[in-house]
Amino acid sequence: MSDDYEYRGLVARAWDLLRGDTAAWPDRPFYRALAEQAGGPALDVGCGTGRLLLDYLSAGLDIDGVDNSPEMLDLCRAKARAAGLRLDGRLFEQSMDALALPRRYAIILVPSSSFQLLTDPAAAARALLRLRDHLRPGGLLVMSIMSRLWPGRAPPPHGQWTDWSILAERPTPDGGALVRRWMRARYDHQAQLMDEENRYELLRGETVLESELHARSPAVRWYSQAQVAALCDLAGFHPVTLTAGFTPDPATERDTTFCVMARRPG
Repeated sequence: MSDDYEYRGLVARAWDLLRGDTAAWPDRPFYRALAEQAGGPALDVGCGTGRLLLDYLSAGLDIDGVDNSPEMLDLCRAKARAAGLRLDGRLFEQSMDALALPRRYAIILVPSSSFQLLTDPAAAARALLRLRDHLRPGGLLVMSIMSRLWPGRAPPPHGQWTDWSILAERPTPDGGALVRRWMRARYDHQAQLMDEENRYELLRGETVLESELHARSPAVRWYSQAQVAALCDLAGFHPVTLTAGFTPDPATERDTTFCVMARRPG
């Protein structure tokens, strides 16, 4: 594996803390229902610290996980041990565009818009081919996609950094310190790319105990509904359908968060 992975250091250590309780997130029952319907095995791509993977394993689903961050995977293993869950042969450190796993799956999940972290078009195309090849004939790829990465309806100015703002902050579990995430971004509306800078701080009172700056340029690519459907079609998926958010309803032009349902032909 390359050491060029995003989720490291304070980003990884603070990930679960700053996300907070995700039990009520709408994607959780949505993906689970699809995985149960598919009958397994399932693959969670970009599984991170195991938000979905560990929940589904505890419910008895046959599911593996893959991520390119060794630090996030170490946290996932620690959480599994604490929960009494076995991950032997289920967890893999690989990148999406170079996927080479021993099993083929009835369903592959790419939650949290993780596909959009592949900002290079060639890497995105390779990833779709690798995902297709890891599906059984008739298997289903499900990906959440965002067609707008900024808050509000009005697009921000092209190529200008936003002001720094506090995106999240929470006390550490022992209450002895505070973790804070600052963020600023800029947008290339022609290329549909976002650059991002994040500053993570660990504070005790007004004293900064640790500080890390994480910058990626570009960090995320956004897609229209038509663009991502065309990419899946080029990768050999058929049929390709889009749903509104995390629902079974067809996506409309108003839906800026949607899910791609792409099937490998049987």
